[in-house]
Amino acid sequence: MSENTLVRRTPLYDAHQAAGGKLVEFAGWQMPVQYSGVLQEHRAVRTEAGIFDVSHMGEFRVAGKGAETFLQRMTPNDVARLKPGRIHYSGLLTEQGTYVDDLLVYRLAEDEFLLVVNAANSAKDFAWLQGHNDAGVTLEDVSSDYGLIALQGPKAEGMLEGLTSTDLTAIRYYAFEQGEVAGRPAIISRTGYTGENGFELYLAPEDTQPVWDRLLEVGGPEGLVPAGLGARDTLRLEAAMALYGHEIDDSITPLEAGLQWVVKLEAADFIGRQALVEMKEAGLARKLVGFNVEGRGIARQGHKVVADGEEVGFVTSGTFSPTLEKALGMAHVPVSMAATGTTVSLDIRGKVVPAVIVDLPFYKRA
Repeated sequence: MSENTLVRRTPLYDAHQAAGGKLVEFAGWQMPVQYSGVLQEHRAVRTEAGIFDVSHMGEFRVAGKGAETFLQRMTPNDVARLKPGRIHYSGLLTEQGTYVDDLLVYRLAEDEFLLVVNAANSAKDFAWLQGHNDAGVTLEDVSSDYGLIALQGPKAEGMLEGLTSTDLTAIRYYAFEQGEVAGRPAIISRTGYTGENGFELYLAPEDTQPVWDRLLEVGGPEGLVPAGLGARDTLRLEAAMALYGHEIDDSITPLEAGLQWVVKLEAADFIGRQALVEMKEAGLARKLVGFNVEGRGIARQGHKVVADGEEVGFVTSGTFSPTLEKALGMAHVPVSMAATGTTVSLDIRGKVVPAVIVDLPFYKRA
């Protein structure tokens, strides 16, 4: 492993080493890609529970009298509708309506918000926000104030409830409470990136490993396992959750990515709004779809969707699904090819393989 001092370590680095995690460099951090294996970790999350280190994510605090107005300008979802204790999914958009990044917006109080952004984009996102802060709101990068644990799976709530006095049943999806876990102050958020029920716990860095260890102590006998980036990716893909650099980037709009539900054109004159209005009026030329591979092979990011020997689209993500036991993926294709049931052709390492367009998500928990 690289000894580059610029590669950062999360508060759980020692725990990963002790558990035999295979560490790789990811977005400037040393992160576990797997422990027992991607397949085993994926299936544990679907049937029992898994625990993930996501402390590499970036967190920004936005506060002050103009905070809501500022975020209405910077993001396409309707911040004014957020109540304290609630969260929504949104994005930072360019003037062309494409993505700077996607993010979560937590409303901590009337004039205080927490933004959670992708690790690889953290510096870029903060500079983007700073460059548009004409209102003079307080904008702080508070990433170093937090460690972040994701506890995901059908047994997650039962494992967590014995370690907190917070009523977890009262926390709705995309809501949070300030409380304690294993005696440590925490933001307890019912969110996740797996398609399963679960929680994300925001903790002080020094409290992160004690809570991690306690969760494994309590949950281990019930099937809780540590899980790495590999399982996180296969889980989010089965649930058809977008990943920056794959389904969305600075060339793709929310409308093209099937994320029109985060765009509230009537809410405010946000950056990128006019471009999206024009795109909606003109009609989409391409669309994100899901597909099942019908032939042999696994399509990966960058593989071509072809017709009559010509490239007409591209695969954004692909894998073999441990839950559904088939090769599947997502791709951007012309709208004329996007209907469910349409057969398309994929160029997988020079071999043309058929695939069928299917409804998303591939997996949805009962």
